[in-house]
Amino acid sequence: MRALASFGSGMASRKLIKVAAIIAFLYCTLLVYQGGVSNFQEPRVQVQELTIDPVTKSSVNDSDTTKKITLDDLFISVKTTKYYEKTRLPIILKTWFQLAKNQTWFFTDRDYQVHQTQTNGHMVNTKCSPNHSRNALCCKMAVEYDRYLESNKKWFCHFDDDNYVNVPRLVEVLQRYDYKEDWYLGRTSVYKPVRIYQKSKKSKNAKVENFKLKYSFWFGTGGAGVCLSRSLALKMLPFASGGRFISFCDNVRFPDDVSLGYLIENIMHINLTVIPEFHSHLEQLKLLETEKLKEQVSFGYSVYKNEWNVVNVPGFDTLYDPTRFLSLHCFLFPHFKFCPR
Repeated sequence: MRALASFGSGMASRKLIKVAAIIAFLYCTLLVYQGGVSNFQEPRVQVQELTIDPVTKSSVNDSDTTKKITLDDLFISVKTTKYYEKTRLPIILKTWFQLAKNQTWFFTDRDYQVHQTQTNGHMVNTKCSPNHSRNALCCKMAVEYDRYLESNKKWFCHFDDDNYVNVPRLVEVLQRYDYKEDWYLGRTSVYKPVRIYQKSKKSKNAKVENFKLKYSFWFGTGGAGVCLSRSLALKMLPFASGGRFISFCDNVRFPDDVSLGYLIENIMHINLTVIPEFHSHLEQLKLLETEKLKEQVSFGYSVYKNEWNVVNVPGFDTLYDPTRFLSLHCFLFPHFKFCPR
């Protein structure tokens, strides 16, 4: 009897280990989808080569008062970390940040006076961990959300520090939607919704354990950007305000953008509206037609085994501009001083 009990206990332990392994695999897969910590060293950007020039003319026309929104109705947040303050941030500050200096805020994990000065105080030290763990990502998203609420803006748009944002086009796209209604805008990074299964009760005669679908949902990847209307953001208050989003992530055990999707789709029953003009590093970016780049909103980049996944755009030498963001910016806004004449 003791041997049988020991055997049964061992079987149960192995089942628990197997289930835990499956959960760990699924979670790691989601992190890969979100573009986890890269296995490559990004080229360091020489700050002196990227001195920030003022915009020579406005590139966003807000004079039409009949529009539903203007640029000033947006709160744009960028999640970043101290690890990328000398590689990714200088490029953003030299390019698209110049088109939305008053509307864009950077959420990082340490004080860095150089960028604090360059952004006119728009660097927020979240006090969160600089790593790419679920807790660290959710911690920063929680601070972003609370800062957005304080701004009283009509739209909350989140991007990552490896995104280029076509600011005028973002404003144009948001014109299609009413901020007084519930809108969750973004782009998926997976081809099927996230599905969570629950083990059903096993009958006495059943030889195989059965699982039933508990819930499924889509989520907009942070790597392409997501935008929430004011109406929807306010309805999230009980779940996300005052740092509650961190606890919410801990409960559902998903990364920040996946947790956001679960909250909005599965609890608030608001479906993700896919915005095809949003693009992340998870796409084959070279397939984007050059003549249609002006119609797009966001872009990403990635590199694997020294092969860069970037937009195909003419401009600077790839050694100077491997991400192609400088070239893309000059392609879209050639009036900037640093662009070739």
